[in-house]
Formats: sequence, structure tokens, C-alpha cells
Amino acid sequence: MLLRSLFALHLLTVAAAFGAELPLTVSLSGEPGVYSKAQWKKDWPGCGFEGGIEPGRVTLVNAGKDSALRVNFAPGQIGPEKGGAGWRWPVGRHEGAELSYTLRFGPNFEFVKGGKLPGLCGGPENVSGGRPSDGKNGFSARLMWRREGRGEAYIYHKNQPDKYGHSFPFPEDFRFPINEPVQVRLAVTMNTPGKRDGTLRVWIALPDQAEKMMVEQTDMEWRSSDSYGVDGLYFETFHGGGDKSWAPKKDCWAEFGNLSVRGTKGK
Repeated sequence: MLLRSLFALHLLTVAAAFGAELPLTVSLSGEPGVYSKAQWKKDWPGCGFEGGIEPGRVTLVNAGKDSALRVNFAPGQIGPEKGGAGWRWPVGRHEGAELSYTLRFGPNFEFVKGGKLPGLCGGPENVSGGRPSDGKNGFSARLMWRREGRGEAYIYHKNQPDKYGHSFPFPEDFRFPINEPVQVRLAVTMNTPGKRDGTLRVWIALPDQAEKMMVEQTDMEWRSSDSYGVDGLYFETFHGGGDKSWAPKKDCWAEFGNLSVRGTKGK
């Protein structure tokens, strides 16, 4: 309980200090190469934890406005601590927010059974990894890749039917491409406490194609009271999954660029 209380206090403190106004764009600094912890702290101020930076699994590629973070996935490993990267960036509290970014899977990428992609979150706790939402502790709304490049929204919310989140699959014919840029947008609007009127929407633009809506849910109950809203960019990407059968067999990577969060209004 003490650790949870301290983490909640940390979130309140950094939310007040960083990112109170939207839109926010992640400005990637430094020269191409291994993304140092000093660079990470500068570009992502206020994060309470990180995975993948200290071991050097994240590199900065290109430079200037075309910079991107390349996350290297370790063979035989799952989770952000050993096989990818992860942190939660406070962006202030908002009733609605939209995350956008560019995603590219490397030419040797292995989808295996699936893995996590960045999204949005809110609340005093990290609600993921089998820690379900109860309407008071928070929510998370990330994306996942699945076998053969399929996709889905992967959500922790008050009414989730399973301990390990709630999946909202993309259309059956959708596949993430390899070695080509994909434009991602994910939007969350909080519910009125006591009502299931929150929203979740996901759009994807494949190369040389118009953007298409992948998921639209208008009956989400993210919270039981108005004690929290959307307050974080949840940058997480890793293979998994609960065991090594989700892990890649060889080195592979994915790149993330043009990350930004803007406020939204209405449902």
C-alpha cells in the first residue's frame, strides 16, 4: 500500500509539473545511436520508471524532424524489462485525448503470438499486466500486434471480462506490413461517472492508403468517479504474453516516430 501511495503521489506531482497543456509532441534529442538515459530523461520528463533504456535496447535513428526510436527486441525474451521497452509519460489530466505516431516493423520482424504497442492511460496505478481495472485504480488503452500481423486494441477498463484485459480486434482482413511506415491514431474520451458513455477509437493508415477506422466503442466505462482522466502516454512495446512461447527467436525491431498527444472534446 505504501508503494502504491507513493506512486500515486508521484503521478500527481509530475502531472502538475509536466504536460499540463495539450498538444504535446515528443521531441527526440541527440545524435543517432544508443538512446542514453540522459536523453530519455530530457525528452520524456517526469516518468516514474523505465524499461529498456538502461540496458541499451532503444536507439535513436535519423535526426531532426524525422527522428524515431528503434526498440530492439531480444531473442527469447518477453516483457519490457528484458525484451522491449516501456515507460509512462505524464501529460496532465484530460477528459479526452488522442495519441498519434508512426510505426514501422523492421524487415526481419517476428510477430510470433503477439505483443504490445503504445497507447494512453490514466489513474493512480499502472493498470496492466494482470492488474485489472476496478473503476478506481485507473485504465489503459494500448494496441497489440497479433499472429501474422493482425491487430487489436488491448484495453484495461472497469468492465473488462478477463483479468488480462479486453481485446477489440481490427477487421479480419487487416495486416500490419513489414518495413513500411504505418500511421496510428488512438483516441479515448472518459465516461461520465456512473454511465457507460466513454469512447475508444482507433484509426490506421497503411502505406498509400486512406486512413480507416479499426475500432469504435462508445459504451466504455473507464472510471467510477471523476478522480482521474487521461493523464499518460503509455509507451510500451514488447513481445508477450505470459511465457517464452511469445518470444522472437532472432533479433528484430520496431520504430516509433512523430509521437504526439492532443486534447479532444465531446464523445
